[in-house]
Amino acid sequence: MIKIGIIGGTGFGSPDIVEDMKKIKVHTPFGAPSALPVTGKIAGVDMVSIARHGEGHILYPSSVNFRANIWAMKELGVTHIFAVTAVGSLREEIEPGHLVFPDQFIDRTTKRKSTFFEGQEVCHIPMAEPFCARLRGLLADTAENLSLKSHKDATVITIEGPRFSTRAESKMFRMWGADIINMSTVPEVVLAREAGICYATIAMSTDYDCWHESEEPVTWELIQKTMDANVANVKKLLLAALPAVDFEECACRNDTALSTL
Repeated sequence: MIKIGIIGGTGFGSPDIVEDMKKIKVHTPFGAPSALPVTGKIAGVDMVSIARHGEGHILYPSSVNFRANIWAMKELGVTHIFAVTAVGSLREEIEPGHLVFPDQFIDRTTKRKSTFFEGQEVCHIPMAEPFCARLRGLLADTAENLSLKSHKDATVITIEGPRFSTRAESKMFRMWGADIINMSTVPEVVLAREAGICYATIAMSTDYDCWHESEEPVTWELIQKTMDANVANVKKLLLAALPAVDFEECACRNDTALSTL
């Protein structure tokens, strides 16, 4: 049975497009999720939503309990996750307001738990193709049909935060081949793979980061301003994409580690 998980990022949280909405408590071996999971339906599709940064954006990136969030999704029967996140653009062609569906990541975090396995068992999960190609393709096709300005692939670099990058770092990340930057994709995408859940990111470009010296410096106020318009587009995308998810078997689940969870 297909059940869609939505992990809301900055400016998104629990969507207001949910029918029969209920908040429920879920206990996990890793503590409480960021917020009470919201269950219900979107466009007739069963879904679960968790506000990544808590209600009212109270959790800074590295304090998010990523393991509890993904474990709760798995326990509630989620088969596919759409993860919404704000990103800075490292490429001229990815303009503020555009949507991006990354296919690769670079991990620059250092403090986060990135596996469910501790103690008596180790999991070396393959990560050559970290995002679900079928979900990404669906998002790209849907965005095109809706005439939303979007990019079907990109490399996202996840930094520790909560500070923004220096200009030297931003330029270095561009040299490394990163296209967008955020503070939340890792370890979320890794844990989803361990849990055997198809995972794709809907990245909302909010700014040009600080490499783009002709633009104003990145600030929270600048991000929030662009987010307001982006969120409306993401809701349109979700309303159209969710009913089109029609597969349960997927190649990205072949190496799942928590198949018996």
